[in-house]
Amino acid sequence: MASSPNPDSGATMRPYRPEDEPGVQELIDADRLPGQQRCTPEQLAAARHGRLALAGWATSARPGIGVLADADERPRGVVAYVSWVDVRTGVICWAYGREEPPVLRTLLGHACAELAHCPKIDAFVGAPPGPLGPGGLPRARRAATHDALVEAGFTGRCQGAYLYCALPGEPWPAKLVADVFPCEVPPGHRLIIRDGIEPVAEAVVGAGPGRAATVYWIETRPTHRGRGLGRRLLGQALALLAEQGACEVALVIDDVPPRTPENEAAARLFGSFGFSLVDRLWTYRREHHRAPLPTA
Repeated sequence: MASSPNPDSGATMRPYRPEDEPGVQELIDADRLPGQQRCTPEQLAAARHGRLALAGWATSARPGIGVLADADERPRGVVAYVSWVDVRTGVICWAYGREEPPVLRTLLGHACAELAHCPKIDAFVGAPPGPLGPGGLPRARRAATHDALVEAGFTGRCQGAYLYCALPGEPWPAKLVADVFPCEVPPGHRLIIRDGIEPVAEAVVGAGPGRAATVYWIETRPTHRGRGLGRRLLGQALALLAEQGACEVALVIDDVPPRTPENEAAARLFGSFGFSLVDRLWTYRREHHRAPLPTA
């Protein structure tokens, strides 16, 4: 069912249609960060059918994508949200409106109305970096979206830092220290360093279309830290991505205070390979409590 909200008399808020795909892709890519993979028709189709990339929630029960269309039916903004039958928290997965405040207010208002049955609504949470978003809201680059969320009653906090690195034209030599296996979720490769038969360090990376790649995960077991395994593992992972045609790489690290020695070590490691901060990623929550029913 369509509605006719502001930002102008010709705009209509309605469900996503297949013919919206090109315009919605343009809206999403307009806010793409350096190194972030471009939106694909396959990703939009997956979101439309509820296969949203949310940590711990592989399949949604009630997905929705709303489009704010102008008088000529061209998308001016898009918002995706989801709720579950047995979970009392709704999620606004992503929203794009070229940072136009009236458009963003309309999108968030629509999503909140659709999720009004949820006592809690989270926004920009749970997703790894990918074509539909970097894994949170880039606070500095999308200040208008932040302001619209706060105006709608959401409280935000920093959850991570988005880092970017341009790979050299000629891949640097990397010692092959890890076994490499194909990985389906997320699509890419898993690299594992073993001590004997025990895995002691692991990374998951993926190269997408457009020569952009992502480091989804890298970790060394506490018992084996301080031995340079992370450096060798990351070096091999980046060399692998370069061989696959990637020319830029993005990743997200934890950036929740207080900073821990592990956070500091990770920042130094990535910095030594040329990764630099693009923006800090925020997540948001809004809670409302229904008044208790009157007693007799």
